[in-house]
Amino acid sequence: MNLFLITVFLLYSALHLYAFLKAKAAFHFSNKMGTCLLLLMVIMAFAPVLIRLSEKHGLEFIARIMSYIGYTWMGVLFLFFFSSLVIDLYHLLVYLSSLFVKRDLIAFAPSAKFSFFMPLLLSITLGIYGYYEAINIRTEKFIIKTSKISQEVGRLKIVQISDVHLGLIIREKRLERILKEVKRENPDIFISTGDLVDGQINNISELTEPLKKINPRFGKFAITGNHEFIAGLDQALDFTEKAGFSILRGEGVNISDMITIVGVDDPAGKRYGLFKDVPEKELLSGFPKERFLLLLKHRPDVDKDALGLFDLQLSGHVHKGQIFPFSLITRLYYRHTADAGHLKLVDNSYLYVSRGAGTWGPPIRFLTPPEVTVIELVHEDLDNEVID
Repeated sequence: MNLFLITVFLLYSALHLYAFLKAKAAFHFSNKMGTCLLLLMVIMAFAPVLIRLSEKHGLEFIARIMSYIGYTWMGVLFLFFFSSLVIDLYHLLVYLSSLFVKRDLIAFAPSAKFSFFMPLLLSITLGIYGYYEAINIRTEKFIIKTSKISQEVGRLKIVQISDVHLGLIIREKRLERILKEVKRENPDIFISTGDLVDGQINNISELTEPLKKINPRFGKFAITGNHEFIAGLDQALDFTEKAGFSILRGEGVNISDMITIVGVDDPAGKRYGLFKDVPEKELLSGFPKERFLLLLKHRPDVDKDALGLFDLQLSGHVHKGQIFPFSLITRLYYRHTADAGHLKLVDNSYLYVSRGAGTWGPPIRFLTPPEVTVIELVHEDLDNEVID
């Protein structure tokens, strides 16, 4: 864990150094100005650490202000880097072409000021757009026909939220937007697939009230994500239970003789010695096969030994990268399963991965809009569209 954090911090610091060198090449500023800018870069690089320490010591107002500034900066810096990288690659192409044709092609290369201002303007513009994309909650619908839902029941509607990250940035207004979509669907079952909370989760107890008001006829169920352990498991579980969810940790429940819901812990709990390690094959084998089995698992990893023992796995965690082009990286990492959307597995079983309803870190999404997911289980003889 420490090695991971050190690696992330070094990479984030390298991005700041990259932006500093770009600015220096564009402006040729004095040593005094350069020192001031470098100091600002150091402060912003350490902002996540300062936010964490402020929150830990009860300085919530300072932590919230720093979160908005520090994490918005982080998002814009990511966008600046990727935008600027395109120009750097063009520079490299011009240089290699000049070597090939043995002519000076410097006239075709953009100036240092253009190379700085164009990515800066683009990253700010995309950052503003991304802020509004992050609050524009979409509803995604996924329909499965199955003989395991009886004709008498006809259909069962499940609504999933994932990766809300309630904390310093995601508060009442964003939660209200998310729950508005949930209420509109009038679910039979309401599911949270982890990371409902974020960080230290100080002073968010009032956010249980709007969640508590949603009472589907067959209940509300939740599992742990990695942030439940980061936030402090006892606090996170207490919040989730007060919000009205039944928490499934390596266990399952049968509902009205028609569906079984099983939930497993996120493996992040291993680092804290709090992981309920129950082999999925052993766990799932203990439930009736004639009932539809819904597996809740925060990360979209599919246990090969458990294939065929569940009908649908609901996951989240990935945010589909949250800010493009990170979505290309997540797609590559989860190429054997999925980083977002649905995937048909074997024996008529499915995996659905939510893009998440909130944001982690930067309050920005770019080309990865947040979602509330509606899954309808429909008896196979009913005339409904099936999404394969």
